[in-house]
Amino acid sequence: MARVLIVGAGLTGSLCAALLRKETAHPLHLAVWDKAGDSGGRMTTARSPHNPQSTADLGAQYITCTPHYAKKHQSFYDELLAHGILKPLTSPIEGMVMKEGDYNFVAPQGVSSIIKHYLKESGANICFRQCVTQINLRNDKWEVSKETGSPEQFDIVVLTMPVPQILQLQGDIANESSEIGPSLVIHTTVPFGVTHLEHSIEDVQELIFQQLETILPGLPQPVATKCQKWRYSQVTHAAANCPGQMTLHRKPFLVCGGDGFTHSNFDGCIASALCVLEALKNHI
Repeated sequence: MARVLIVGAGLTGSLCAALLRKETAHPLHLAVWDKAGDSGGRMTTARSPHNPQSTADLGAQYITCTPHYAKKHQSFYDELLAHGILKPLTSPIEGMVMKEGDYNFVAPQGVSSIIKHYLKESGANICFRQCVTQINLRNDKWEVSKETGSPEQFDIVVLTMPVPQILQLQGDIANESSEIGPSLVIHTTVPFGVTHLEHSIEDVQELIFQQLETILPGLPQPVATKCQKWRYSQVTHAAANCPGQMTLHRKPFLVCGGDGFTHSNFDGCIASALCVLEALKNHI
């Protein structure tokens, strides 16, 4: 049996759940998670603690149906009207702009009753206060982690929460957007670094950007930048009379190595490591 998770118990999530249950011929384990304490999302209805019949829609308060969608989504409107979940809005609303052919509907039991209807139709296992934090691939399944409780695995995951919340998710789906551009690294020369070593990073970064503009005019503005100052970037003069290493103390043994005793490249580091190893042989 396929396990399907829908994250977000708003209108999209609840309707997805109802449609999956209705249209899928095979048995299905269907779960809906939401980080809030109740369903609705941006179609939430608040109820008075003194009288549950006293309600206020905090998000959408009425629904406008255009002629195009009246035809395209007729079955959905017909179903909700038949169940008494929607009814035509006949009361005037100050400032309402009516276009020819538009119809307005209101939910007598609160606009969240639409979501509750679809969740009931779905028969899904609904869990509130489940804040998803990351999604990872595990053995061809999605392992979904949340703020509390153990991770759970699903064959299919549907994310219906607001896009900024989707972008905050960690794991294997993070940073998968094809719209993310490449990274660009600019190196300065050693003389430039020596000249500006004690200048502020902000001033040096501005100089680098000015030069970059002359090399690559019209380059898009970066989303983020990092200006790295290497105080000890390259060795210009290796330590004298200490090829590869410097022994500072013999009992107990203390030795220095690195490119400061050879030269600044990959092979210089290898050469120093070999010299250090040779010096250590008689002390191990």
